[in-house]
Amino acid sequence: MDEFASIRYWTANRQPQEWLRARGVAVGIGDDAAVVDLAPESPVGQAGEWQCLLTVDTMVETVHFTDATMSDEDIGYKALAASISDIAAMGGLPRHALVSVSLPPSCGPERMRRLYDGLYACADTYGVAIVGGDTTSTPSQLVVAVTVVGAVEAGKAVRRAGARAGDTVFVTGLPGQSAAGLHFLLAAAQARARAGLDGPVPLAAAADAEVDGLVAAHRRPRPSVRAGRLLAARGTCRSLNDVSDGLASEAWELAEASGVSIVLREAALPCSGSMAAYGRRVGVKPLDWILYGGEDYVLIGTIDPQDAQAAKAALNAEGIPFYAIGEVEAASVPGVWLERDGDWHSAAEDHSQDQPGLDKLEQDMQTLDRQERYRGEDKPEQRGFASGQSKVNRPRRVALRKAGFNHFEKITGESNADHK
Repeated sequence: MDEFASIRYWTANRQPQEWLRARGVAVGIGDDAAVVDLAPESPVGQAGEWQCLLTVDTMVETVHFTDATMSDEDIGYKALAASISDIAAMGGLPRHALVSVSLPPSCGPERMRRLYDGLYACADTYGVAIVGGDTTSTPSQLVVAVTVVGAVEAGKAVRRAGARAGDTVFVTGLPGQSAAGLHFLLAAAQARARAGLDGPVPLAAAADAEVDGLVAAHRRPRPSVRAGRLLAARGTCRSLNDVSDGLASEAWELAEASGVSIVLREAALPCSGSMAAYGRRVGVKPLDWILYGGEDYVLIGTIDPQDAQAAKAALNAEGIPFYAIGEVEAASVPGVWLERDGDWHSAAEDHSQDQPGLDKLEQDMQTLDRQERYRGEDKPEQRGFASGQSKVNRPRRVALRKAGFNHFEKITGESNADHK
């Protein structure tokens, strides 16, 4: 089957013409370019009162996923969800998508069908019209790149560069869930490999239901489109970012873009019961996943403190979480800090006794994670305690680095630094 026949085959009748026309699609898949209306139907009126949002994300096999961590449907779904999340982080509406797929020789018709099933499942969920793309071959790895076109009312896009001293820092969901799910999937994949099994890890591999939600958060994340729209409409949300690379990394992006310092309060960071339970089970502190996980696609932002409670009530009324997790401070040099109260344990403390059922590789992985977690904590004199002590009086604030250690690389041996 040639390229054009393949495109027609996998996209035919996926989205009805009436549905596409309602989303401003005049010419869709099948021509040299799509023709779309830039402005959605809105009381705002004319197209000139809207601005166009454009974003692209790429997922590469063995860098962002393996056949053990995600099914083909999950890959398609998440590839589109990642770009939709960027539109959400600007307060916009995702409208149209272009999908580019590079196929290895091993990717046959059945795998393509599953991939497109996932793409269209996400598109239908968020009202996105897939209007074109490209298909080509690659020597060995599947690559999926998705461009999404969105729209936002003119002058209403919420950027990273708006945080002000005194703002309340908030998050609209539970960061860390995806990383915890990935942790389970990678550990389970290794166990399956030792048993001679291949393919995606089934949820039934979990000992109980506590892991199901974590795995779903990794495989089928939910872009925060409605939250972004509500926040942008308030006019008091001064900066916004989606949590694709971990809470610490996204907070750094806000701080650097705005020229401020962001202080996160550890006691205010939300953690689900299932993530806390799984962390205890495997000896990993959920704080690691929260700060340095990623791919949750919840929103982190800053808002006028006088509107924080009202914004929380408005989002909660629509079933959207809103957690105040810190404050913005003026700074000559941007930074991100974690504020902690009282005594706390060394980041390198050994918790291997709390890891029933994990092999040595898993224990080594978690020890490395703790040893490399906090910048500037590699010498006892810098930590403020004598060598050998495990619980000490620490400073109230700890400087957070921009990125954490790569869980994927540690377990698989692949040197793919941008995987979460």
